[in-house]
Amino acid sequence: MTGAAGGRGSRAYGLTIETQGLTKRFGQQLAVNDINLAVPPGAVFGFLGPNGSGKTTTIRMLLGLAAASAGTVRLLGMDMPGKFQEVLPHVGALVEGPAFYPFLSGTANLHRLDAATRHAAPATRKARVSEALERVGLGHAAGKRVHAYSLGMKQRLGIANALLSPRELLVLDEPTNGLDPQGTREVRNLVRSLAADGTTVFVSSHLLAEVEQICTHAAVMSAGRLVAQGPLPELRRSGTTGIRLVTPDTGAAMDVLARLGLFPELAAAQSDGGVVTAALAGNPAPEEIVAHLVEAGVRVRGFAVERESLEDRFVALTGEGFDVAQ
Repeated sequence: MTGAAGGRGSRAYGLTIETQGLTKRFGQQLAVNDINLAVPPGAVFGFLGPNGSGKTTTIRMLLGLAAASAGTVRLLGMDMPGKFQEVLPHVGALVEGPAFYPFLSGTANLHRLDAATRHAAPATRKARVSEALERVGLGHAAGKRVHAYSLGMKQRLGIANALLSPRELLVLDEPTNGLDPQGTREVRNLVRSLAADGTTVFVSSHLLAEVEQICTHAAVMSAGRLVAQGPLPELRRSGTTGIRLVTPDTGAAMDVLARLGLFPELAAAQSDGGVVTAALAGNPAPEEIVAHLVEAGVRVRGFAVERESLEDRFVALTGEGFDVAQ
């Protein structure tokens, strides 16, 4: 599915995407459960979660492709799906993979799709198609029939279709699916350039590394529920912080840490001592901990403050792992 043509910056609104109590049932199955999304204008918003967590179903409801069982959706300050004719001309989308005529070229496919859009200007069609193909790195393959395209090239052609006219909002469902590392970098740079132009980009992904590299905000889905959302730095800070101590005096070290209100654990053994870990939250500063250890005669061979990674944080939220590399 790709969005219709339109322009940006014509209206003022609060949140680019806002849902309240959004819910979707398929019979007895609760696929999306009472989610409240808040996507600010100009954000690159990562919609993150394991496969099957409800991301695509949510996107289909946002775009009016599936009816919600309960709750409300507002895009660009307008109710969906009630105002879809006013909203969709300003939204570009790539959902569930692109579909094209296999024996037509990339250029011919985009011409046909643009001609089917009532808001598109025929006089500028040729230039807009050429510009969109160049922007996604398919200028060299514009005349090639789509059946000869790789999966990654088809993904980029789908994004090109979504970019045939300026957009206020671009929704991309797994945009790097099937791309090689070079193609992934191209899409990543494309998303950054769109955001720099003022477009809000909503990116659904199960690839944590992609979200970390390009997104300003993120939301985490798990089993149909929204378990966290906010600016990416805030999500990082919400994780736990701990200490890692290497010492041959593990027993004495654990006694000192316990007296300081920490909860030490003997994590591993090394040739030069043992590794003791402990959570660090609202307790003495790291330098004070080291001072207490030394004062008690504990030989400190290594000391580090370790913050929970974004991956650790998301796994803790969902109970499932994420792919961290393409």
